[in-house]
Amino acid sequence: MIAIVDYGMGNLRSVQKGFEKVGYTAVITGDPNMVMDADAIVLPGVGAFRDCMKNLEKAGLIDPIKEFINRGKPFLGICLGLQLLFTESEEFGIHKGLDIIKGRVVRFPDNLNTTRLIKIPHMGWNSVKIKKRVSIFEGIPDDAYFYFVHSYYVVPTDGDVIAMTTNYGVEFTSAIASDNLFAVQFHPEKSQELGLQILKIFGEITK
Repeated sequence: MIAIVDYGMGNLRSVQKGFEKVGYTAVITGDPNMVMDADAIVLPGVGAFRDCMKNLEKAGLIDPIKEFINRGKPFLGICLGLQLLFTESEEFGIHKGLDIIKGRVVRFPDNLNTTRLIKIPHMGWNSVKIKKRVSIFEGIPDDAYFYFVHSYYVVPTDGDVIAMTTNYGVEFTSAIASDNLFAVQFHPEKSQELGLQILKIFGEITK
């Protein structure tokens, strides 16, 4: 069973439909026990970092998510689900994250030295650069395009976790991978064929 973690914020149904398109059943749940018993979990997210952490805590989901990852089971974070893995975020003040990956979540600078107009939030299609090859990104070509919607990005302390980067005035981390843990800043469920390919491979990992 693939469990999509429901903590009251996120594009849950679109992620579920993405898995269905590639032949996998994914259950939307906010039950900590179901999260713990799943074969794999997906943590999506839309909204403010602080509010998401509060909702996770209120729902009793923080410890189950951490324990699930520590057991070595497959985990996929999407958009804010990537950012929540980090130590802290500077969105609307300094707020503690899950601290599973050391590093910070920072905002795109307002004044970027670039020849093109940069709008915040970063919204739309952008390309990725492959930094390391891991199973879930098998077959994804360098410079492949994915769909982004975000104003903040992650800065890992350990560069070894960086799997992809993207340039939007600054080069930022757009995907990480560490053992059983994978997370992306873009939305694979909204990224057409290549995005669905990532979901399909993640589903295969759970078998």
